[in-house]
Amino acid sequence: MNHPLAYLLLLLLGATDLFAQLGTPFDEVTANEAPSATAARFVEGITLDGKLDELEWQNGQPARDFWETFPTDRVRASYPTEIYFGYDEENLYVAALCRTPGNKFVIPSLRRDYRAGGNDNITFVFNPFRDKTNAIVFGMNPLGVNREALIYNGGESGGDFREEWDNKWRGESYIGDGYWSCELVIPFSSLRFPAGATEWFFNSYRFDTQSNTRTTWHRIPQNQIIMSLAYMGSLQFEGGAPQAQGSNITLIPYAGGGMRRDYQAETPTDFNGNVGGDAKIGIGSGLNLDLTVNPDFSQVEVDQQVINTTRFEVFFPERRQFFLENADLFGSFGFERANPFFSRRIGVTRDTTTGEGLQNPIYFGARLSGKLTDDLRVGLLNMQAAQNRDQGLPSFNYTVAALQHRVGARSNVGGIFVNKQNFTNFSDSTETNADFNRVVGLDYNLATKDNTWNGKTFLHRSFSADGQGDDYTHGVNLEYRHRNWNVQYDHIYVGENFNAEVGFVPRRGYFSSGVEAARIDYPDNPDVVTKGPVLELRTFFQPGEGLTDRTGTLGYGWNYANTSELSLGANYTYIFLFGDFDPSRTGATPLPGNRGYGAWSGFANFRSDRRRKLSTEFVVEAGQFFNGQRYSLVGNLQYRYQPFGSIDLRASYQYLDLPAPFASTGLFLIGPRIDFTFSKSVFLTTFLQYNDQISNINVNARLQWRFAPVSDFFLVYTDNYDSLDFGVKNRALVAKVTYWLNL
Repeated sequence: MNHPLAYLLLLLLGATDLFAQLGTPFDEVTANEAPSATAARFVEGITLDGKLDELEWQNGQPARDFWETFPTDRVRASYPTEIYFGYDEENLYVAALCRTPGNKFVIPSLRRDYRAGGNDNITFVFNPFRDKTNAIVFGMNPLGVNREALIYNGGESGGDFREEWDNKWRGESYIGDGYWSCELVIPFSSLRFPAGATEWFFNSYRFDTQSNTRTTWHRIPQNQIIMSLAYMGSLQFEGGAPQAQGSNITLIPYAGGGMRRDYQAETPTDFNGNVGGDAKIGIGSGLNLDLTVNPDFSQVEVDQQVINTTRFEVFFPERRQFFLENADLFGSFGFERANPFFSRRIGVTRDTTTGEGLQNPIYFGARLSGKLTDDLRVGLLNMQAAQNRDQGLPSFNYTVAALQHRVGARSNVGGIFVNKQNFTNFSDSTETNADFNRVVGLDYNLATKDNTWNGKTFLHRSFSADGQGDDYTHGVNLEYRHRNWNVQYDHIYVGENFNAEVGFVPRRGYFSSGVEAARIDYPDNPDVVTKGPVLELRTFFQPGEGLTDRTGTLGYGWNYANTSELSLGANYTYIFLFGDFDPSRTGATPLPGNRGYGAWSGFANFRSDRRRKLSTEFVVEAGQFFNGQRYSLVGNLQYRYQPFGSIDLRASYQYLDLPAPFASTGLFLIGPRIDFTFSKSVFLTTFLQYNDQISNINVNARLQWRFAPVSDFFLVYTDNYDSLDFGVKNRALVAKVTYWLNL
């Protein structure tokens, strides 16, 4: 481990942040100037019908003259989009007029919070604090289906977009001859923004399936993600500035009840009822205090299971509403697989018989987060969880404190403190450190003005009752994005005794470094948008052992004008097993440890045109695997019965062909998901999962009725069966009602 290298790279990152501000991602500098629009003060409100027939819409300067970003990023949009803005003392008003070549829209379902790809819609991205780091998203499609979301970390990856976030607002649409339009009324009480600011940053992107184009207001190059916050226009408020809405208090009480029976334990049916709730309190113009008492997350969708043939834990994302707002402030420290705080460690455990996630009750919690000043974000979280004797968990208290200060245009430096404390005398814990576990850390995040350079460096240390040294982790990554090249370097060290029990650190005791380079070409062929090779190399070192693991991938990919994608390539993997390991995880004879295994394989990835009613996506891989062979097919087949929903058949099959006496077995997972929307307020989702690896069949059906804005009734049915004899393991039925009340 070379400590001076880490500090040298930290200095290089800072220097890069200084000089890279002068760069520009396009050749045509004038075409990349930030566009501007104005919001006029409305004397009267609007009739919310999506028609834009009020004269007040014409008082401001609209956002217009969109640029294509697909299939090219060099021309203006063929079918114009115009966005109008207004405001009064209580609301922000937004309207859009979207020209189209026809009215044969692609609308997968009437479900709220759709994803933008593969259907007709427009998205509005607001960055009130003008930091180009975090944004609030509202969206609409031609049938008036709404969506809202949060964008974190500058919008640099799909994981930075969280559609699980909800808030209270209204919107309607209208379909005319050769166009569709929409109107939105967004209460200022639903937003956080700087007091007295007459300018916000804004951008918008639109998907039009009939012209097969994706367009944005601020021009975004094709090598950047369409939701990148590096490219934002200006929204000016004429006649003043939006005003914060007083105390801004929201109460979200719930009542629920249900029944559950554990057939394997042969216990009687357990009937229970629950009441509790959340509160949101606006503090000033930029801070939000979230409170929760006896929270219940029974309505959250079940995890999509996977077949795991690796030696390490699988990551499942956070979906619970309470943890989502400003979640990046707490959860973006470190790297994805060396994260000091992972909110799913609070209030979630895993059923040892089914592998399914289970709630571990939380007594209460509080979370203060947001902007203290234009440059300083703060976060403080405290939660008390109940004990779970069946899973060996004491009643832990969780405290997290985080700070993030902007440096330069879009970069920041942040610090985090995580504390997991047991204040009880519970002595039967299966936890490694039943008394306490703590982590402190410091991160620097680089994001240049034009997003040409991105990077991070961090240093974290853990503290436990049985601390034995080598209890820190640090890492560096640096990424360069050019029109024709994306190049990235990273390295990470995780100490053998680094113990972040409230984080996600599936592997410890190693140093890893890697490089990735992708060439992006834009051929003259009108059927191909981009193409090019990709090279990835990674090595793993273990202290005292030297080089242990290494991987290499060489591939070539094509993105087509009909939105389909194809990539082909080959992998080489070398793994040194220090201990015996059963890759099937079925209890078969394990592969012997203390030796290395090298393997070559080939792969093909394909995703079809998602505008079609029938679409597919799959990955095929075949080749060597440890001392044998592996053949893998993972993918999905989706049929859309527009506009009421879809049937999504997800499947994974892996056949491990290992020499005797080791496991030669086929591992099969199938998970059909049936999504049916009776209307824009009543949704039914049925999810079935057959997992051969853990011998489990899971059935989860969730009926949701949104009877008022952000107020829901849920009815959730869950069943788990043994896949070998179809015996019932456990069964549950839960009903829950929530109500959103603004005071």
